[in-house]
Amino acid sequence: MTSNGSFRIVVGVDGSAQSRAALDWAVEEARLRKGQVLALTVWDIPHVSNVLVPAWDDYERFQADAQSILDMELARVGERGAQITGHKVRGNPASVLIEASRDADVVAVGSRGYGGFTGLMLGSVSAQTVHHAHCPVLVIREQAPDWMTPAEAPPGSP
Repeated sequence: MTSNGSFRIVVGVDGSAQSRAALDWAVEEARLRKGQVLALTVWDIPHVSNVLVPAWDDYERFQADAQSILDMELARVGERGAQITGHKVRGNPASVLIEASRDADVVAVGSRGYGGFTGLMLGSVSAQTVHHAHCPVLVIREQAPDWMTPAEAPPGSP
């Protein structure tokens, strides 16, 4: 519980299906517990090529894209009866979530965001958060696509 006695959930929001599911869970849980949700969209300027030169020309675009994702997701869940705040933060997503976990009762993250390795069961941000957070972490996994047969579905999928 936070210092004011309210149950606090931190959730990572990146616009992926898994992060939408994590936000949906967080909002419903906060509503049931009369708690609050802190939705964090973390952005940074990616380094391109093998010389690690930042893509400085797109600074405003990256920041605007992050704000757009956060605004869309907050609008999507805004009328569900829970106290929700959102912040856009520049930095490493796992580091930001881990730091935010210091003041949280639980952190909710999607199993995978928009990273490049689709075969992984757990993305790097969710894995780092699970291992280093200062509170429990709930990892929301994706459901198997409708076209996938049960034999092709990842283990644990409905």
